[in-house]
Amino acid sequence: MTTVGEYLATRLAQIGIERHFVVPGDYNLILLDKLQAHPKLDEINCTNELNCSFAAEGYARAKGIAACVVTYSVGAFSAFNGIGGAYAENLPVILISGAPNTNDGPEFHLLHHTLGTHDFGYQFEMAKKITAAAVAIRRASDAPRLIDYAIRKALLCRKPVYIEIPTNLPGAICAPPSPISAVTEPKRSDPESLKTAIEKAAEFLAKGLKPIMLAGPKLRAAGAEKAFQELAEAVGCAVAVTPQAKSFFPDTHPQFAGVYWGQVSTLGADAIVDWSDAVLCAGTVFTDYSTVGWTALPALGSRIDVDMENVSLPGVMYNRVYLAEFLSGLAKRVKKNDRTMVEYKRIRPDRPERIVAKPEAPLSRHEMTRQIQDVVSSDSTLLVDTGDSWFNGMQMHLPKGAGFEIEMQWGHIGWSVPASFGYAVGAPKRRTVVMVGDGSFQMTAQEVSQMIRLKIPVIMFLINNAGYTIEVEIHDGIYNNIKNWDYPAFIESFNAGNGQGRGYRATTGGELAYAIKKAKENPHAPTLIECVINRDDCSKELISWGHFVAAANGKKPMIP
Repeated sequence: MTTVGEYLATRLAQIGIERHFVVPGDYNLILLDKLQAHPKLDEINCTNELNCSFAAEGYARAKGIAACVVTYSVGAFSAFNGIGGAYAENLPVILISGAPNTNDGPEFHLLHHTLGTHDFGYQFEMAKKITAAAVAIRRASDAPRLIDYAIRKALLCRKPVYIEIPTNLPGAICAPPSPISAVTEPKRSDPESLKTAIEKAAEFLAKGLKPIMLAGPKLRAAGAEKAFQELAEAVGCAVAVTPQAKSFFPDTHPQFAGVYWGQVSTLGADAIVDWSDAVLCAGTVFTDYSTVGWTALPALGSRIDVDMENVSLPGVMYNRVYLAEFLSGLAKRVKKNDRTMVEYKRIRPDRPERIVAKPEAPLSRHEMTRQIQDVVSSDSTLLVDTGDSWFNGMQMHLPKGAGFEIEMQWGHIGWSVPASFGYAVGAPKRRTVVMVGDGSFQMTAQEVSQMIRLKIPVIMFLINNAGYTIEVEIHDGIYNNIKNWDYPAFIESFNAGNGQGRGYRATTGGELAYAIKKAKENPHAPTLIECVINRDDCSKELISWGHFVAAANGKKPMIP
């Protein structure tokens, strides 16, 4: 026999979680003891539950799955924000929450950290809306079944799940774990549906004179990046990526045709996608943001939409067909057709010349991104926060092996700071680099203290342009102004005598070059580099994008 807490700890370790993120509270303390006692689990404390959930989300990007543990109500409500982001971004994060003692409900007790009612089920009901599965354990004997069910749903759906454990159950006796294969066994496509979908897709592509492939963010969730590249090389066509999928098909691949993002595409991707008459959309997600206010969307009649579990062609859909199996199978059936690649080579623009500013000249966005480009290496991952960092990041050329992370579906400003912390914990051998705006940074800045505490060398480029620039370009107002901070001093304050975090302020290209040099010489702590640029010095892509998104937001009501 084992205990509920020990059972959960064993399962977390078995599915590959090595470090879990926590904020302690009296409803989860015994559970934390049980998790901490497991020899293969390490506990990572966070400053608050919002950051905790985003740190777990970042860890899931690096490791494939993550867990965070919070207390009831006051903790879980804050964590729900990051869990909503994990759901939107297709990341399996296991949210584990403590809960009141199982005796408190039947005895009609009023408890702290609750809404002051006798109903303790509201958090469970809320969790159902933002997870692939939510379980509330009320008897120790039910724990193995419910824990296994939730974890399996997280693995299969690539979505977050919720496990609620009352404060008096972590030490209660339950059955020991059965073989982990019952939890981790993958799903398989329906053989007949898979076969037919492949045949019809091959026919569709054969009829198209100008096929092209478009990579979307669900490729990673489905574990289908290699299969996508296999199919691309079998066809020989041009390949573009949506902004949420940058790095899922290598920038350095000879068939790479840029980021398809309508009027703000890179490397002429919009021209070649619009020219195509057969678009295979693999794992794509089309939203108002990714289509630039619904102005950039391949026509339905000319595309194959391959989601994580189904394939749609004009007039027909095949269900229980899984993305990786479909792409790999299709690669064996397609005929070579490189017309879009031939045409793309004619129209592909040269990368703009990287003009070096004078070291003493005021820092500009162009010079800032030029120098950040040199920091992005084959062993690094760049995280870009919501704002102009999105557009600056899209222009970055990723060397072979470089990673790129963005949170465009959820779009929570400030996501990148705790997410980079979690990512770096999950991928300690990679250099983690962040581009974040000043307004975004102020949302979640506390988590830098944990980077200092654990000696994690994240390099953060904080773009200080005095406000919420992305909102300015959508709709300006005084509400887009923020209070300026002394950001380097803020970072230094976290050291408190024993930390090695460093902060620098760059107002010229020369100062930025010096700060980057010092950051690379600080391998055991984070470095923040404040890049001070003019408020109106933003990318032309943000200006164009903001115009069309504002137009979409401002559509008149259909019914007055």
